[in-house]
Formats: sequence, C-alpha cells, structure tokens
Amino acid sequence: MGRGQFRAPAPALCRVGGVVKDSLVRSIFKHGLLAVLGWSALAPGQAQSPTAAPTPVPTAMPTPAPVAAALAPAELFFRAPDIESTALSPSGRWLAMTTAIRGSRIGLVVFDLKEWKLERVAALFVDADVDDAGWVNDEQLIFSIGDRQRGGGDQRWWPGLFSVPRAGGPFRTLVKVDDPFLTSRTGPGREPLSPKHELLHVPSGGGNEVLIGEWRFNGVGDFTHINAKRLDVVTGRTVSVSQGVPPDARRWMFDASGAPRLVLTSKDGNETLRWREAAGDNWRVLAEFARYRAPFMPRFVGGDGELYVTMASGTAGVSQLHRFDFATGKPVPEPLVSTPGFDFQGRLVSESQSSRVLGVRVVTDAETTVWFDKRLGELQAQADQRWPGRINRIDCRRCEHDDMTAVVRSFSDTDPGQIWVYRQADTAWRKVGDVRAGVDPQRMATTDFARVKMRDGLEIPVWVTLPPGQAKQPRPAVVLVHGGPWVRGRHWGWDGDAQFLASRGYVVIEPEFRGSTGYGQKLFRAGWRQWGQAMQDDVADALGWAVGKGWVDADKVCIAGASYGGYATLMGLIRHPALYRCGVAWVAVTDPRLLFKWNSISDVSEEARQYDYPTLIGDPVKDAAMIDSVTPVLLADRIKVPVMLAFGLADRRVPIVHGERMRDALTAAGNPPLWVTYPDEGHGFFKLENRLDFMRRMEAFLARQLR
Repeated sequence: MGRGQFRAPAPALCRVGGVVKDSLVRSIFKHGLLAVLGWSALAPGQAQSPTAAPTPVPTAMPTPAPVAAALAPAELFFRAPDIESTALSPSGRWLAMTTAIRGSRIGLVVFDLKEWKLERVAALFVDADVDDAGWVNDEQLIFSIGDRQRGGGDQRWWPGLFSVPRAGGPFRTLVKVDDPFLTSRTGPGREPLSPKHELLHVPSGGGNEVLIGEWRFNGVGDFTHINAKRLDVVTGRTVSVSQGVPPDARRWMFDASGAPRLVLTSKDGNETLRWREAAGDNWRVLAEFARYRAPFMPRFVGGDGELYVTMASGTAGVSQLHRFDFATGKPVPEPLVSTPGFDFQGRLVSESQSSRVLGVRVVTDAETTVWFDKRLGELQAQADQRWPGRINRIDCRRCEHDDMTAVVRSFSDTDPGQIWVYRQADTAWRKVGDVRAGVDPQRMATTDFARVKMRDGLEIPVWVTLPPGQAKQPRPAVVLVHGGPWVRGRHWGWDGDAQFLASRGYVVIEPEFRGSTGYGQKLFRAGWRQWGQAMQDDVADALGWAVGKGWVDADKVCIAGASYGGYATLMGLIRHPALYRCGVAWVAVTDPRLLFKWNSISDVSEEARQYDYPTLIGDPVKDAAMIDSVTPVLLADRIKVPVMLAFGLADRRVPIVHGERMRDALTAAGNPPLWVTYPDEGHGFFKLENRLDFMRRMEAFLARQLR
C-alpha cells in the first residue's frame, strides 16, 4: 500500500500553560515530570513518596523483543533524552529545558533556580514535540516543533516558530508549520507568517525582536535566496532588513543589535562575501571565489563590530580563527585561535555579543573551554575537580557579577551527561537531572581517538569504541562508516549507535576517511573524485590497523553504514571482499549515476548536480567510465557474503529506486539480501518504533554472521 493513501486523523494540538485542565497532562505534570528529571520540589529532608506512572499517550509501539538479562535494552540507546537542551534566561533566574515528559512528548518547561521549583510547563503538545527553544528576553521564550512519533518521510519540512510568555499565558504562532492538520493559537495581532521562514538571530539588549529569514525558490522549486526580516515575538509585526542587499543572499550575519553586517551570495557555482558598516548602506565586496575555493570564511561578528573569519594554514590546510583587517582587506596573518590537526570549530564565549569576550570554546577530538576571565577559570577548575575525566561545559549569565548563575553539562564517552547549576550567591552546586536516566557508565564502552597512516602515507583520524571489560583477546568488530561523506563523522562523547553495538560485544571502528571535513583541506580534498577508490582503501586500512593492535578478530568483521556509509559498505564488499563477513547498508547510494539525474521526488538541487557533484564525485560525462567502475549496482555479482538492505519508501535524498535496483541485482547474482523497508520513513529512520525495529534486525543479522 502506498504512503499516504490512508491516514488516521491527527489528534488536536494541546497547549499547556497556566492552569492545567487536561487530566492526562495533569497526571504527567503531577507525577511524571519531577520523577523523570529527578528534581526535588520538597522541603529539605522530606521524603518523596512513590507514585503510579501516568496514563501514557497511546502509540503503535510493538512489544519489545526479549533481551538477555545481561544486555541493556535497545530503547536505552535510542529513545529521546530525558533532558534534551537547556537555556538560562538573561538574568540567570530561570532555566528553560526541553525534556521528555513521561508518557507524553518533548515539552518545554521553565524552572525557577532561585526558588528551586518547577515554575510551569510552558509548552506541551499531544501531537508534536518541542525542538529548538531559547530566550528572547527574561519574559519571552521562542521554540519550534517537530514530531518524534512520525517517520522521517512525514516530518514537516518547516518547523514553524512560536513564542510563549515565561510567566503564563497562551503561546503565539509566529511562523506556521507546513502541515495543515495543526490547529494552533494565533493570539492577538497579525496573521502568522508562511512556513518557509527560519530563525536567523536573536539580538542582545532584551527587546522583543528576533531576526528571521524567508526562503525563496525559483519556478522549479530550487532555493535561490533568503530575505531577512525583524519579527516582534509579541505582536507578530515584521519589518524587512533586506533593502539594498545584493541578490542571491544565502547566508546572513548580524551584530549585537541585530543589524545585518555580512551576506554571502551564491549563483552558478560562484560566491561573494559582502560587508556593510554599522551606519552605512553600501555593501563592500570582501572576496569573490568559486565554490570550495574560498580564501577565508566568516564565523561571527563581535560586539565591537569586528569580523572573525577562519582561514586554512599549513600543509594540512587546517583552518584557524583570525580577525579580519578591513584596512588591508585580508585576515590578520597571526591567528587568534589555532587547533593543530583540527579545523577551528567553536566560538568565542561572551554573555552576549555586546559584552567582552570571556573565553574561547573549541572542539578538537573533544571539547574544551579556555577562559580569559579569572573567576570563570576558577569555576571550570572546580567543575573539573568534581567530575574528572569528563567534559564540563559551563554556560553562565550575569557572568561578571556577584549574582552569577552557571549551568554545567558534564558528560563523557561513557555517560550521556548530567545537568548541574551553580549560583554564586550561595556558592552551591545543585543537580538538575540526568540527560539520559538509566544509563550506567560502568557498563558503557570507552571511545578513543587515533591518527593512522594509510597505504599512501596520508594520515586519517580513526575512532575506536571498545566493549566494556574488553579482554586482551581479539573481538568481533563492526566497521561503521559515516554518511555525508563531506562531514565530520563524530566527536568524543556518548554515541547511541556505537554504544549499542559495543553493548552487544563488538569493537566499533569509525574512520574519518579522506573527504571528511573538520581535519583540514588536505584530508578533505584528497577525497575528491575518490568514491569507491582511495576513500574505500582508507576504511580497509583503518580496520587493518585495529586488527594489528590486537583488538579485532580479523575473521569476524562486518561493515555497516547509512547513506554514503551504505555506499561504502557495498563497495567495501566489492573492493575488499576478504575483509568482511557481511554488510549492513541503509538508505544507501547504490547507483551514483542517479545523483546527477533530475528526479521529481528528489530534494537535491540542480545547482548541486551541476557544481557540487562534478567536483566532489566526478563529471558524469568526462568521468563516466570511472563512475561506472565504482557503482555497486553494476558490480553486485562480486558480493558473495550476506547483505542486509534497509530503505525508507519516502526518501527524497536517496529515492527507493537505489534500494530496489541493488536488491534485484543481488538477487539476480544469486545472493538475495535481507530486505527491510519502512513506508513512512525518509533518509534515515526517525520514528523510534522504526529505529528500534531496524536496530534489532541488525543485531540479529550481525549475530548470525559473527558468532
């Protein structure tokens, strides 16, 4: 049955604010939320009485398959976190959190840190989940929504934008979502904006305005540019700030007041950076370049109006952070921040754009913060002493005052994290809750990072996750190849996919093969036009290195991955057949030739087909023979081991034709795959029910091949 032929009516959206009237929501509020977060709203020394769980929202979740007593259930690794995000109000008095409320959805709650009590559930829906949320000022919050109980193919392309008063009152729809079923409260004032708007920037200063961008498209549906506007979150009034801006603006940057200062325009594979002075009207050209040939890239505008950019340096082409010198029209030669071996990824830390810089937060293999402010440096030292061997990320408000408040997210590779609050007024640390309740760090796997030389001498990063209690003898392994491929695969921290596989006894090897980003231009560019070739050799060499370390049983290895990772899985079985006992590929590119062809359901733009893919993959005409030689669907007869294929029928990035052709080719070659499809999923399995089903099938498949 095709997707969308029959669809049950969606339940009405339910707002929670002020007095809670709905009995289900009342039960969640009274019994579920505090218990889930581990908060205590009781007087010191008063015991909490056990309470019955609230009535859950009905779902189509199947009964979980039996799990061996020694194994943690799959739900532990893939369900929504109990605390997803946190944000301090500008005064530091209130903490906003998006949190999984037991028996319900991801809601938005406000916690009073001074009184140490839950102030209110600001937003909770029976048919949607709160996604991104933050403060506009101490009295107003904004948020967008998603739906964790729908598959990826049914997700709203545009998540809308809503505002809600902290102290009580209804939420207001500022930007509609692109789903007509939603019944939302508009509130007094203007009609909400159309769905194709996104939040761009929240100015400092405590006003009611934010900056939003309206996405514009041409006649064939390809994205062309963004129009920027000021939006009052109380009245819904908008004012354009796009007057005089050059056409084809794809990216905007603003100063502390919200004035537009920089735009990146793009057309026909060429890009231009333009800058405007605070009091000026003219847009000055800073650089013009072909795509992927930028001499530098803008990162942020400082409170003093300075522009900070990243620029590649050294033989590895690793990006460093520089100030831009407008007198010379170039970045200042001496870098402000350098992270050898890693592209600069991070930000300058200040309470707002208009305040002085307090420190710099960067990510190398793991995250770290270097504080310029003495008191915050001392607070970081306290946190690191309390929780050694972990990343202790500090965010503060009123940072330079005696009433400073800081929230700390403390996490590691074996612990998803804990949320703590420190108030300078009482010099006390208080725990808010666990990011993912039920995870026992003692039973989790450890993850390490190494740099490994490949057969041609190029050095690539490799992540290795070793099962808990890893003995000296070699173990079965899964080589997990990241998608993209032009992204960074992962960072040091707790990862659900790797932890799940390690909990089943597998060593997990994750190579940052050439073509990956985040480690310098040399590594990135070395992957151009190397699909199925040197990129694939990197995956094999990373495995060989882990075998040489004595961690992996070379006779018990499978390869797995999604999207490009699925492509690399299939090509690994073709190019290096002796290395792998099986392969698991989901939402996989199986025929790269299709990426260059227009498809009515594809979300790939014509610009990407004309300018990105020929550079990164190969020219579909000039390099046709090369592309054919690395096309899995044409080489299926070389795959001799068991294969599991899984696809979403609503995938717009890699349409189902990729899966069907590969399934048919393998079947014709006498090696029919284990075939799994999800009618309501797109490019990835978003719905928990489907995610759990897929991971359990993968678990059983791997066990059959590697035990």
